[in-house]
Amino acid sequence: MMHQVKITNVRSESHTDILPDEQPGSLGVCGWILFIVSLLLTVATLPVTIFMCVKIVQEYERAVMFRLGRIVDKKPKGPGLFFVLPCTDTFVKVDMRTVSFEIPPQEILTKDSVTASVDGVVYFRVNCPVSSVVSVSNADFATRFLAQTTLRNVLGTKNLAELLSDREGISQSMQESLDEATELWGIKVERVEIKDVKLPQQLQRAMAAEAEATREARAKVIAAEGEMNASRALKEASLVIAESPSALQLRYLQTLNTIAAENNSTIVFPIPIDILQPFLHK
Repeated sequence: MMHQVKITNVRSESHTDILPDEQPGSLGVCGWILFIVSLLLTVATLPVTIFMCVKIVQEYERAVMFRLGRIVDKKPKGPGLFFVLPCTDTFVKVDMRTVSFEIPPQEILTKDSVTASVDGVVYFRVNCPVSSVVSVSNADFATRFLAQTTLRNVLGTKNLAELLSDREGISQSMQESLDEATELWGIKVERVEIKDVKLPQQLQRAMAAEAEATREARAKVIAAEGEMNASRALKEASLVIAESPSALQLRYLQTLNTIAAENNSTIVFPIPIDILQPFLHK
């Protein structure tokens, strides 16, 4: 019995796949009868129904028309004037302008197990009005919810250093993921931007202490290199002064001139020991 049931299901599925699809916009016999009756009633009451038949869509809008629940044409109507039958035709207006929305702050866990709160901005527009009406019940809300999920999924594969330094790469990755997912909905994601990354206070203090220690270590290295260069310069200067004893006296006079220019009341004048040697022997 089990084998027979399986064979029957396969046959039924194969039969379903073989059935030809109905052409989009085909109304059938009853549909055409209703369409003709509606057209005759509209023509009979023309002075009144003309205002119900003529519709206008703006330059930034498109109209997706349905006739007896079926799409009339794969190409949307507009911009400008178009005609509808009051009894059989309905239409949905779609805004083609770029829409922006903020992604609420999302608590995410990075690849290196760091908790952060990240928010962003998404810019998108309707690329195919027919798909945005037929394929999804509300393309705007669906894109918003998908953006939140995509933000958490993408950031979950990044560590903290990449999250803080590679925002452009993260934004590009999010845009590609969103654009691929919303293509069937007739949505084109134009831009995604990461606004702010908030870290816990303890982590911020730890990172600040680490950065301060790094700067202090770099400053000490720079000061040590400066002292080494200064000592080399002093060594070379001492060698030059040793070759000419009169150069030391000139250096004394230059130092006295520098001290006198600063309006000091006390001047310390160094006297070489060689001058005092004759007096010490006496």
